Amino acid sequence: MTSGQPASTIPKRKHPESDTRNYRSNNNAKRVKLSEARAILSQSSEKALSKNGELDVSAFVKAREYEIKALEASMGSSRTVLTQRAFQQVPKGLRRRTASHNVKRVPKRLRARAAKEMKADNTPTVIPRSRNLTAQKRLRKQEAKKLEGIAAKARAKREVARLARAEGIPATSIDSSTIKIPNIKKNTLTKPPKAVSKFRKRQIHKQWLPTHLYHAKRAHMTPPKEPLWRFAIPLTPTEKSYRATHRASCMRGCMVWDMSYMSTIGLEGNEASLLGVLRCLGVSQDTLISTKGAKWRRGVRSWKGWIRERDGDAQWIAKVDVVWCSPGRNQDEGAQEGDSSIRSKKGKRKLLIRVHPSAFLQLWTETLKVSNMQRPQVSVEDLRFEIGSIEIMGPGATESLVGVLRPTKLEDSPIKRLETSEKIWPSLAAVTNPASLPAHAILDFDISDPRLHHPPRTVPMSTSPSVDEDLLQTLSAWPPDDIDQPSRIFSRAARHTASRTLPSQKAINRRKGLALPGAYPTPLPTDPIIPVLLLASRPEIPRRGQGSWTLLLPWKCVVPVWYSLMYYPLSTGETPRFGGLKEKRQILFEQAMPWFPGDFPGTKAGWEWEMGEREKRKAEWATRPKGKRIEWDSLDLGRGRKGEIGNGWACDWERLFGGPPVIPPASAEGASQPPGPPSSFPATSPPAASAPATPPLNIHHVPLPFLSTLPDPPPPTSLATVSITLLHRGVPQTCGRIYRLPTNNPALRAQWLALSTSSSSSTFSSTTLPHQKPPADAPAHTKRAALAASLLTSPPKPPTTTTTTATPQTHANDPSYPLVPDEIDLIGFVTTGNFNLGEGRGTGVGCIALARVRDEAGKVPRDGLCVVREAGRAVGRVARWRVV
Repeated sequence: MTSGQPASTIPKRKHPESDTRNYRSNNNAKRVKLSEARAILSQSSEKALSKNGELDVSAFVKAREYEIKALEASMGSSRTVLTQRAFQQVPKGLRRRTASHNVKRVPKRLRARAAKEMKADNTPTVIPRSRNLTAQKRLRKQEAKKLEGIAAKARAKREVARLARAEGIPATSIDSSTIKIPNIKKNTLTKPPKAVSKFRKRQIHKQWLPTHLYHAKRAHMTPPKEPLWRFAIPLTPTEKSYRATHRASCMRGCMVWDMSYMSTIGLEGNEASLLGVLRCLGVSQDTLISTKGAKWRRGVRSWKGWIRERDGDAQWIAKVDVVWCSPGRNQDEGAQEGDSSIRSKKGKRKLLIRVHPSAFLQLWTETLKVSNMQRPQVSVEDLRFEIGSIEIMGPGATESLVGVLRPTKLEDSPIKRLETSEKIWPSLAAVTNPASLPAHAILDFDISDPRLHHPPRTVPMSTSPSVDEDLLQTLSAWPPDDIDQPSRIFSRAARHTASRTLPSQKAINRRKGLALPGAYPTPLPTDPIIPVLLLASRPEIPRRGQGSWTLLLPWKCVVPVWYSLMYYPLSTGETPRFGGLKEKRQILFEQAMPWFPGDFPGTKAGWEWEMGEREKRKAEWATRPKGKRIEWDSLDLGRGRKGEIGNGWACDWERLFGGPPVIPPASAEGASQPPGPPSSFPATSPPAASAPATPPLNIHHVPLPFLSTLPDPPPPTSLATVSITLLHRGVPQTCGRIYRLPTNNPALRAQWLALSTSSSSSTFSSTTLPHQKPPADAPAHTKRAALAASLLTSPPKPPTTTTTTATPQTHANDPSYPLVPDEIDLIGFVTTGNFNLGEGRGTGVGCIALARVRDEAGKVPRDGLCVVREAGRAVGRVARWRVV
């Protein structure tokens, strides 16, 4: 800009004509076309008036007729100018380049319109070219055509049966008494159910859960070639759900999991023989004989505990659930009148054992061995693909189940009292925590098909004090304990009949269409009767989170119940959330409880899990560039200690019990060189195939109830699972190292003890946190819980004046911060660690060697202080461990 010249007179730079000519011409043409389409021609009214002001009616009508026709023409032209083709109305994520040339690439709802438009403007349609069939393909085509005809006849036959069931026509072809019950081979593993031919090739080396199609669209699944325990299991929802899972599990709403991958083993035989099997598997004598387990043996309670091997080292296998069938009457009478082979077995009882699939094969082998030793023998059945399960947790869990599970009216039932499970179940809708029920309570009844009442409606809640008093009286008395009504879930005939008589969704929709608006279809005698069994559980640590419901039902009946649960409108305004494997681990972690098998490396299943996780973490570490990954050998732990202890990507139990690697003697050529730091891991790691299937060095797990039975001193390789709570800031991570307080350095031990005593004034202390008032829009049960907590919580104590010299600095960057202990004080590793939303601080779950935490009297304590250090870092955090 030249000085003195006004800005308005400076000529603007002209764009090259070639850059704007096409753009302007296209825009101008489009603008002119649009304005012409929207222009409406009209005539003035002056011609319809004469000189003396009289109105010429005919001229006026002709003028208005012209204007109306112009208006209609303008409307039609403007509509065609701004029209969109069928393929343009598809969302951008679904558009394809060939959509305008192939009708089949347009969604079904727009295909008819797209075909009409292509025919109108003479757009050529893409037709797949015909190929000459080879002899082999011609034979395959003929065979497929023949099989299609056979399948069409079978479909027509099944459709006739479905129509008969829908219309209520009695037909012998659909009579439940004529359904053939397949015989399950005793003491033999069963094969998975035959998949639909459309999805059969996808289930060659794995099995889908009943709700796989629901989860596959909404969750991250296990890789196709890397199933978990031979199942395709949902890992986590596709949406962010970490905080939402915490809120739904303990504050508002509920969480639902499809736990059908849990394995079920059925035992049948004499009661004395069944008790002998359980005794050989490690169930205590007190539970089997004394009055403590009387209700469990009657079938009105469930039992949860650890079982072990009988021979050898008697290693612990896993934690299982055991449910007895009530001996009130023969459980198979009336379930299937034509099944005389089952009704003739009198004097025998049944029980179910539910175990994690990672330990199923080990438990199955051990159960077969001890069953054959009993006289009379006990028959063992594999019920993995006959009984499915759904687990639900949260304040709205009971409400959701009450709204979905509708007990059938059994007029022919011999029990006419009002205290049956069917009568009590609807009154439990106001229960916000299943832990308020009696410990390990059981409810069993039969339900109707939930699809007949879909979509479900919210259960009305009563706020009258009398209803609350009746509920409290029911929970305290618990009338189902006095009922000897066996569950039909134990009957193979009842399970198979319920699965075979399920009508198709098309028949359900037809019955809904015939019903009145807003009304449910009328029940028919041919409707399926689904046996269910509800197990109520509570957290093992009191006042640590919510209890949960476990619903057992036939495998093929899981899907109808699942969809009704997912669309149930809770009274708080939400719908239940589904979870995956990560959400299950998260909730157990927030309750300070371990997850099997990941937190039990002392078991066979836990060791296999640890080996798999090692390979994954090692592969992730190896794929990172050298500048962005941790160099384990260069880690400085202070006082001349170099290198990580063991493999940094693993919980190195071999290093803990086997000691540091032996350094070979220096050769003559390298004798003059100064010795370098020992390598923390071998140069070439052994392949995964050489990893032992069982824990090496006789590493074994010791459950909490059996700590008192350990010998003195305890075995050096015995492990116990502990919960870890940091007393100050910091978050423990997986593979973190757990140290006891130093034993070879009294000064360092005094520093850590002084640091632990300063935790009483920590900001993380739960006793100093002020009570927070719930929001105004919080549900009623949340407000009541907050009120009860405020009444039971003691007022905060006034702060005490302490000198700054008595308490050391808690900041890790301070030079006076204590160093981590030596390797001799290493006692275990962190198997799960993260920030705990329930505690508001960093917590973790790990395993420690019991022989290294004995007190002065030589006994193993239940809790103690420790130092936790993250792998690859030199800063330790003081924490407290407690056996769980």
